[in-house]
Amino acid sequence: MTTMRAVRAHKRGGPEQLVYENAPRPEPAAGEVLVAVHAASITNGELAWDATWTDSFDGSGSDRTPVVPSHEVSGVVAEVGPGVTGLSLGDEVYGLIPFTRDGATAEYVTVPADVLAVKPSRLTHASAAAVPLAALTAWQALVGKASLESGQHVLVHGGAGGVGSFAVQIAAALGARVTATASARDREFVSGLGADQVIDYADERFEDHVDGADVVLDTVGGDTQARSWAALRPGGTLVSIVQPPNPEDAASHGAQGVFFVVEPDRTALESVTALIDGGRLTPVVDRVVPLSETRAAYEALETEHPRGKIVIQVGKDNSAP
Repeated sequence: MTTMRAVRAHKRGGPEQLVYENAPRPEPAAGEVLVAVHAASITNGELAWDATWTDSFDGSGSDRTPVVPSHEVSGVVAEVGPGVTGLSLGDEVYGLIPFTRDGATAEYVTVPADVLAVKPSRLTHASAAAVPLAALTAWQALVGKASLESGQHVLVHGGAGGVGSFAVQIAAALGARVTATASARDREFVSGLGADQVIDYADERFEDHVDGADVVLDTVGGDTQARSWAALRPGGTLVSIVQPPNPEDAASHGAQGVFFVVEPDRTALESVTALIDGGRLTPVVDRVVPLSETRAAYEALETEHPRGKIVIQVGKDNSAP
């Protein structure tokens, strides 16, 4: 049996369950490729998802432990499974791994070939790994769910976070007017991403400053979501990635409320890649840590508010720039 170094959890729990150890190297099945992982990116809360531990999103499926976390990957195709076309050995790729599969805190991972895209030429693997989940979430929310158009006004909650930082940039690149909420320390940072207005959520009520927005992207939930209806125009759209919007609130404001979970999508990721290689979208990396420190990185997500993504360096990164 061929082995690899990996970070795995043998029973359900938080970061305390993660172990850096030897593990069997996976083999690609039909339609899959084996990716030699150069970098992975982690997400706050993913160790609480049912999909992380089972083969279903609601937890009703079979237990998959031991599991490998982290579903954003950037690396190189090391082996091609039967029936795969369009990818070859040595290709630099990145993508969002389906949530009910093992992730990328390992030297190798098998991934369905049809969810991977060619890595942006402008990015290192470490930077590319920070893109898939957050950027696809932002793209699917703004373009897929809200049909954002040039000239419209969008309010992005949490503009300095992983999804929010991409949403601000994507909305600006699409020609929208962007208002974002953030902490006072992140005001200049979020403005630099392309926000026309940044509201300090700790000292200001965003609904006192925003009226008639076409789209609200909710990355916070709770009271923030409930107050967001007042900032939205009749006929506008509130898209949440945290919790389903109250349909009664949506109806009373003559607006649409949408909740969704991001999905792997090569076509959308290729659109994101085009923005990156065109210089209009830049991933934000808070820090890069070695694979052996993955547990500490997940602990940091629970106690800190990173600016952008925490990336796990797995293999050598000899990619451009």
